[in-house]
Amino acid sequence: MADRQADAAAVLRAARAAGRTTLTAPEGRLLADAYGIPTPAEGLAETADAAVALAARIGGPVALKIVSPDIPHKTDAGGVQVGLSSAAEVRSAFAAIVRNAVAYAPEARVEGVLVQEMVPEGGLEVLVGAVTDPAFGKVVAFGLGGVLVEVLKDVTFRLAPASAADAESMLDGIRAAEVLRGVRGGPAVDRAALADLIVRVSRLAADFPGIAEVDLNPVFASPDGVLAADVRIVLGDESTPERRRYSEEEVLASMERLMRPRSVVVIGASGQPGKIGHSVLRNLLDGGFGGAVHPVNPKGGDILGRTAYRSVADVPDGADVAVFAVPAPLVPAALEEVGRKGIPNAVLIPSGFAETGEHALQERLVAIAEKYGTRLLGPNIYGYYAPWHRLCATFCTPYDVTGPVALTSQSGGIGMAVLGFARATGTGVSAIVGLGNKADVDESDLLTYFARDPHTRSIAMHLEDLKDGRAFVAAARETVREKPVVVLKAGRTGAGARAAGSHTGALAGDDAVYDDILRQAGVIRAPGLDEMLEYARSLPVLPTPKGENVVIITGAGGSGVLLSDAAVDHGLRLMDLPDDLEAAFQRFIPPFGASGNPVDITGGEPPATYEATIRLALRDPRVHALVLGYWHTLVTPPMVFAELTARVVAEFRSAGVEKPVVASLAGDTEVAEASAYLFGRGVVAYPYTTEKPVAALGAKYRWARAAGLL
Repeated sequence: MADRQADAAAVLRAARAAGRTTLTAPEGRLLADAYGIPTPAEGLAETADAAVALAARIGGPVALKIVSPDIPHKTDAGGVQVGLSSAAEVRSAFAAIVRNAVAYAPEARVEGVLVQEMVPEGGLEVLVGAVTDPAFGKVVAFGLGGVLVEVLKDVTFRLAPASAADAESMLDGIRAAEVLRGVRGGPAVDRAALADLIVRVSRLAADFPGIAEVDLNPVFASPDGVLAADVRIVLGDESTPERRRYSEEEVLASMERLMRPRSVVVIGASGQPGKIGHSVLRNLLDGGFGGAVHPVNPKGGDILGRTAYRSVADVPDGADVAVFAVPAPLVPAALEEVGRKGIPNAVLIPSGFAETGEHALQERLVAIAEKYGTRLLGPNIYGYYAPWHRLCATFCTPYDVTGPVALTSQSGGIGMAVLGFARATGTGVSAIVGLGNKADVDESDLLTYFARDPHTRSIAMHLEDLKDGRAFVAAARETVREKPVVVLKAGRTGAGARAAGSHTGALAGDDAVYDDILRQAGVIRAPGLDEMLEYARSLPVLPTPKGENVVIITGAGGSGVLLSDAAVDHGLRLMDLPDDLEAAFQRFIPPFGASGNPVDITGGEPPATYEATIRLALRDPRVHALVLGYWHTLVTPPMVFAELTARVVAEFRSAGVEKPVVASLAGDTEVAEASAYLFGRGVVAYPYTTEKPVAALGAKYRWARAAGLL
């Protein structure tokens, strides 16, 4: 294997030395052989006579394909003919292919014609490939192949190199997965061989950074194995500069001092209302931060009752954070002073860097920070909040409600939406952090810290991109074992596909790759901002389910139907009620109700019916989660329902029976107050919607599965 890999490396070097960006078919075959990728028997013919001889040696029908480093798309050039059996057919096809190639690209270098064994009929055409993603690096792709790849785009992605388990999950990860198992009496494909092929392709791509894309399309998958009929390999840039990475110990040390500082320096502090330096200083002082706060202003004097230092060099030693509130051109010099002072964290509020095209200025900041070992948060941010430490280092409105939710955003506007949501819902937070341009500190650093922060029980992150997708995945996988991570990925475009040179590359739109890799990392992807925020506050409230059986109890048949639809949409399994449990429910509901799942107690029932059926579901160990659908009536008013539900749930939880319970309340305006009452007592409840409570429960289940708890 090592010798073959060395041969493969030599092929790549030769192609690059010749200034080529694609390998010829014979070169691709060499790399396939090196990695045990099965391909049809073939050979290169420079003359028609040689083609006839090769066809005779191969036996059976053959295909002829032009071999030219200047003609990457052979079919477009009329450079492919298939199903050739006789010597005359081979000879005629050879001449036609060469003639077509010359007409298509007169200056093209024609190295010959590939004579290839025809793949036996009956196999399913699939695609296996790899592509270089700007965020995650090498990723492997699998999906339906042939013409279907362009029509259906039914493809899934994983990080490369992929494990055998990753490959197996890919076979089940496409919409047409059932086709692989055999449909309408057709045979199933050899799944082990197909999964093994995915692993081999992923290793090939991962082993050679200079390979930009690998495209095996079609691959013929059958009950007897797999065969890659066409191997296409595109070369890219070998020199991919990596961002500086810090050890876990280094990250934790700097993040601990960022989120729990002993003293803070405000560079650009001002006593004039309306200035950012004034707002930051005012928030720090008014918020009750217990550490020292040191204003820095060239004029010195007194600002808001604190001694202002003319330079960072004059500030007392021991500061953990320097917050910058000066114009962008002044930041580098001040950052030098921060570095010399040994302050480990710089919070860069100013804009005017990479987001406005000033990349060189931002790179200068990174170089200064790396020289001194200073970590940078920002630039171009609103600041950050650490309510458990009464720290409000921002020029925006303050927030001090402590709780278990950590929130981050790449955008200042989204950050303010986060703040407004927290205030409107009374959500307690452990942190709200702006990330901005992410010149240095990014989501992976914060995940590493929040995973160990005792105040944080769920993390929600709005992001527009990932500077280091692999570092994020590694941090997320560690965090998800203990705490749920919710991600809102903005920007669902595939603009990068326009530059792709193969089917695989064209399918690797940003969103398709992000969607699969985030799922691989175990994070919960939220479809929108509202869902991200609601998941973040709901997940710490809900106990972890101990099984998959979900039961719906509703006072209205219509809401029961909608709740059932939502449950299926969010990956929940509605329990098939055992006969004894169904009979037990029947004892509490009227004859015109329904004791299946949903359990429809009907709308005219008194509080006692709600209570009895809820108790029954909580008491039965076969029921693992409960969805309640309430319908506003005067027989059971909203607050009566809310109080009895909260009381019963609390009673069972105090006895050690902890099951997630969510509720949908339909009715007049009083149901809003009842929902808030329930939410504050451990039952995730929403008025006027059947979707939201079930979506929250579905998110809890997705996390529990990712964490290996189910």
